[in-house]
Amino acid sequence: MSPATFLFLQRVLPKRRLTELMGWLASRQAGALTHWVIRRFIARYRVDMSEAALPDPAAYSSFNEFFTRPLAEGVRPLAVSDYVCPVDGAVSQCGPIEQGQVLQAKGHRYALEALLADGERARSLAGGAFATLYLSPRDYHRIHMPASGRLVSMTHVPGTLYSVNPVTVEGIPDLFARNERVVCVFERGGRPFVMVLVGATIVGSMATVWHGQVNPPRPGTVRHWAYPDGEAAVHLSQGEEMGRFLLGSTVILLVPPADAGAWPGWQPGRPVRLGEAIA
Repeated sequence: MSPATFLFLQRVLPKRRLTELMGWLASRQAGALTHWVIRRFIARYRVDMSEAALPDPAAYSSFNEFFTRPLAEGVRPLAVSDYVCPVDGAVSQCGPIEQGQVLQAKGHRYALEALLADGERARSLAGGAFATLYLSPRDYHRIHMPASGRLVSMTHVPGTLYSVNPVTVEGIPDLFARNERVVCVFERGGRPFVMVLVGATIVGSMATVWHGQVNPPRPGTVRHWAYPDGEAAVHLSQGEEMGRFLLGSTVILLVPPADAGAWPGWQPGRPVRLGEAIA
């Protein structure tokens, strides 16, 4: 399929209905049929099951259970670094946040304020750095903490559900600020960093360890949760799981200027693994 045809289909397909259908199918427990689908998926995308805590495809009762499979202990050691990569995937873009803008692809930038749906938070990150990380179907789909931090807030921002593969990233302006997303703000040493979980076509839901499934529901309005400091505060350690995708998408990590000096010069398309050093 040509890029032009793919982009046309992305614009006209009923993406939300398709996503809801695929989410429902992926949650079904259909015995031998489910195991056949999982085995076909492993073969099609060359999934390395030797790294999984349960390498046998028959150990999973639904496709979602397989897709969010945990890794075997010790296969992703953490580098000694202020920030480590939070996912397995590939670099979509990486670099400085300039004039309140984030680079999406060559020739395309989008406003950080639009991505976060929060002007004040966007200003606190001005002059910082970002890394946009794409998770392909074959990747491990749990998301881990790039640094230790206290959860400050979580915001579910409604939006469309375009695919987030390289064709749409290059062809659809403001893609990440248009798609549905979950914005998680943390505090580290008195400074914020942000993890944005971006939804996409057939991403049935996104979940965090402190809240559980965030979507659905999809009420069509911005939903915000605040997590004040105190006895009930949520603290997560570097490398600890913070969330997961039910079917794959993109994570955007944003850090403030004080943490941006050692940011890497990653090139688009570079494979990355959970736990490797960022800064």
